[in-house]
Amino acid sequence: MLGAGLVARNAVAKGLKVAPYIKTSLAPGSHVATKYLASAGLQPALDALGFNTVGYGCTTCIGNSGDIPPEVSAAIEKSDLVVSAVLSGNRNFEGRVHPLTRANYLASPPLVVAYAIAGTVDIDFETQPIGTGSDGQPVFLRDIWPTNEEVQATINAHVLPSMFRECYASITSGTDAWRALNVAESQLYQWQASSTYVNHPPFFASLQREKAAIKDISNAYCLLNLGDSITTDHISPAGNITKNSPAGRWLLSKGVAQADFNSYGSRRGHDEVMARGTFANTRLVNKLVDKIGPNTLHVPSGETLAIFDAAERYMQAGTPTVILGGAMYVPGSTPDWAAKGSFLPGVEAVIAVSFERIHRSNLVGMGIVPLCFKDGEDADKLGLTGKEVFSIELNGGNLQVGQDIVVNVAQPGQAPHKQFTCKLRLDTAVELQYFLNGGVLNYVLRNLLAKHA
Repeated sequence: MLGAGLVARNAVAKGLKVAPYIKTSLAPGSHVATKYLASAGLQPALDALGFNTVGYGCTTCIGNSGDIPPEVSAAIEKSDLVVSAVLSGNRNFEGRVHPLTRANYLASPPLVVAYAIAGTVDIDFETQPIGTGSDGQPVFLRDIWPTNEEVQATINAHVLPSMFRECYASITSGTDAWRALNVAESQLYQWQASSTYVNHPPFFASLQREKAAIKDISNAYCLLNLGDSITTDHISPAGNITKNSPAGRWLLSKGVAQADFNSYGSRRGHDEVMARGTFANTRLVNKLVDKIGPNTLHVPSGETLAIFDAAERYMQAGTPTVILGGAMYVPGSTPDWAAKGSFLPGVEAVIAVSFERIHRSNLVGMGIVPLCFKDGEDADKLGLTGKEVFSIELNGGNLQVGQDIVVNVAQPGQAPHKQFTCKLRLDTAVELQYFLNGGVLNYVLRNLLAKHA
């Protein structure tokens, strides 16, 4: 961070600036960074380049560093530009920093400042100047890059133990605003029906003391037909909430102004928001539709709808849905909502070439059936478009770990015309029990009830 400040200081001294169409922001991991940047006299130079402090912690990585100018957004969308972000965080999934950033690169803080000044990622810092100084001469990165000795001397002089003690002395008491919150003293949380941030989770809404019989998945439609390289970022709601998305429309219906939408990360305690934000990534590639984005085909009507809107229509009709996936289905961070967000819109099974370990386990934990195509097979090789009707035989719950499962395929309104076999990815006896209970939450609660009966 101090290296970034030194690069900024040297750049400003040379008369370098950041172009107005380049968005810049600073979101340190701790208030300590603010203290040592100020102590070293480097924050003014960062401010001069637009690296003003906008927040702390998980800000840029989750899309909370602010929007880009509307003129820039309009130009990107009008010309279908591929624009990129450079950040010193730990998430570089496409669309995460902002829905319009298709390419996101991780770099050290000093290089983030350098790329902002250059205004492009298509640059060779060794041979190309980073900009033109106030004297009209080209300036190269090497001209503003601090030496290791200078960086270390700045650290020694300005990163002080007292800064850490001061910042963390009150960390458990919170801010004045936090302390002013009116909270009832109770062992049970007082749910507020009007809240758009936290909602009573619906996972136990239909829970009965005794397990329900396992039924075959009959006449299910395909909600999504996905290929390889689908990550949790394509599924788990992350980043800002757009006005015309299902989540945005729901918030507007609750009287929340667009300026107060905040982000999916901030509203992850409300299932109505998160369910609507699942699969809402603007870079999702779904073979059921021609255009990249968070839409799908509602097969019975032939309409292209937002994914949640299609799922809701299927649920209202009492129609189960499945997802077709490719290889290594869903690696990445925030894996919990990747599974919960698949469960809430009514997905009952995922048929993929292979699963990422944690996501497969989480699907089982939500009572969703994970199935793997046989070796050498996938949806395309089997001639599946996703417009078929799928029926999966679960033998009334009389299942074995890793057994073969038959899937029957039919065209809508017709008798089954194709059949293929998958491997049931319930990999342990415990996972089998989770599934038979409708998920791990139901399994745990039933065990607790049995112990206190």
